[in-house]
Amino acid sequence: MIELKATGINKSFYAPERFQVLNNISFEITRGEFISITGKSGCGKSTLLYILSTMDTDYEGTLELGGELVTGKGQRELAAFRNARLGFVFQFHYLLPDFTCLNNVMIPGLRLGKLSRKEVEHNAYEKLKLLGVGDQALKRASRISGGQQQRVAIARALINNPDIIMGDEPTGNLDTRNTEIVFEMLNKLSLEEQKTIITVTHDKDFASRSNRIIEMSDGAIINQQKR
Repeated sequence: MIELKATGINKSFYAPERFQVLNNISFEITRGEFISITGKSGCGKSTLLYILSTMDTDYEGTLELGGELVTGKGQRELAAFRNARLGFVFQFHYLLPDFTCLNNVMIPGLRLGKLSRKEVEHNAYEKLKLLGVGDQALKRASRISGGQQQRVAIARALINNPDIIMGDEPTGNLDTRNTEIVFEMLNKLSLEEQKTIITVTHDKDFASRSNRIIEMSDGAIINQQKR
């Protein structure tokens, strides 16, 4: 099943003068694929990811997610779509430092409003345990290590059982050991739960172990390699 279809994506910035950052980007991703988008800094890969995540709507072309055309939807509708269908992991964890890890993970689930608070809390515990940080659940986010914080951030991205998980340099601030842990968790989600994983990364080793590498240069896809 096609999980994501991008067709003719073009994007320009206009300050201080017009500059086209994405040039006619078209590709498809099937459900359960683990994709790494690579390229030098400034090649447009993070800009592309923000369009794919529906957080940037100022582009030309069309984007379909889960067979649904999302191009042209309003901001409120897109926010609801993201909360229900997408999980996003940033290079920095963006946890609320004075909240417990458990409460941080619960936030998107409570915002979605489909389950009771007790059910969301149970699911949050399960996600933390899945990522090996269940024993940190009641600690404040500021009191755990950087690697643990990033795993809590991934648990938060998973709380609403999204179809697609996107990561913008999700291991960029991690050491080798924690990078390996995060990779294995994402790979497991791809293989065992058929989650579609899309990451932007500079880490060549990380990228080489994903299902497919999409290499970009100067706003265009120049190569695709399947493992």
